[in-house]
Amino acid sequence: MFAEFGLWANIGVLVVSLLVLDKITDLTVDNAVKVANVTGSGKTTVGFILVAFCTSLPALSVSVFSALAESMGVAVGNALGSNIVNICLILGLCLVLVFAKTRSNIKVLTSMDKGEIRNLYFGVFIGSAIPLTLIYIGYATPFIGIILLTVFGVYTFRLIRVKSIWEGSFDLDLKPKQNVGRYTSWALLSAVGVVIVSYFVVDSASYIAISMGIPSVVIGGTVVALGTSIPVLMASIRSIRRGYVDMAFGNIVGTCFVNTTLILGASLLVSPQRIVDMSGFSSLVMFSVIANMLLWYFLANERIGWREGVVLLFMYFLFLTISLGGYKP
Repeated sequence: MFAEFGLWANIGVLVVSLLVLDKITDLTVDNAVKVANVTGSGKTTVGFILVAFCTSLPALSVSVFSALAESMGVAVGNALGSNIVNICLILGLCLVLVFAKTRSNIKVLTSMDKGEIRNLYFGVFIGSAIPLTLIYIGYATPFIGIILLTVFGVYTFRLIRVKSIWEGSFDLDLKPKQNVGRYTSWALLSAVGVVIVSYFVVDSASYIAISMGIPSVVIGGTVVALGTSIPVLMASIRSIRRGYVDMAFGNIVGTCFVNTTLILGASLLVSPQRIVDMSGFSSLVMFSVIANMLLWYFLANERIGWREGVVLLFMYFLFLTISLGGYKP
């Protein structure tokens, strides 16, 4: 759409679109939380599935638009790259912030029951197993997309039947139910805005990748993945400030699960490309699996602190260096 305006104009469009995407997503999440609380679903997993879907809406919209435009590099790169951003950058920052606030290490799993801990481990396992399987097979098809969407649906149904680890975390002082219509309208309108702005993100990112000779998978896995993960970053930092460390972990692990199942599955399903060659995503898969294994190790240790946060931040810096270092404009 903005091809005739040149490279720098498209860089400006991408930056502005990502900033607007962050603000609109925040509006969507806030109103979704209000709807969940006013209707009484805020104290159950149902309410937070709604919030998790809203924070993942930018990544979902960007990946689906990219897939429809036959830019699977941006679509798959965004899905896998977002996992690296979530674990290495966002969780790393959260751990450093917790230590700066409390001056002590944190115990992650003390307030969770066994079922909730199993859910976390399952999310980490899926985040590692699916990308490795796709690399081993060497390709991905719409049928695999259907399988991933089925995994997402079945697991979401299981979560609806159990209590949430975030029970009461977002209780708001809201007026009676007469405001439900207004909150719902704002949530839907802002969600539509997220979808519209996501189109501009995809269009400008694809043009920049072509103009600078950078593979679309690199742009998708770095710039676009970082931009679409901003809502998760804001939600996690907000949780840390309120003292809900468990919620921050659940948010990050849950979003990685959504990226690997819902977003990747939807991208494969709608793509005009019947077979997607996965060999070009090996670097992304490698870093994604390493990040998941680090997270698994931290959860197994139960007590983690600023050193683990620094390790994760270094991993993200290493990922950016390797991803972007080999390409010159």
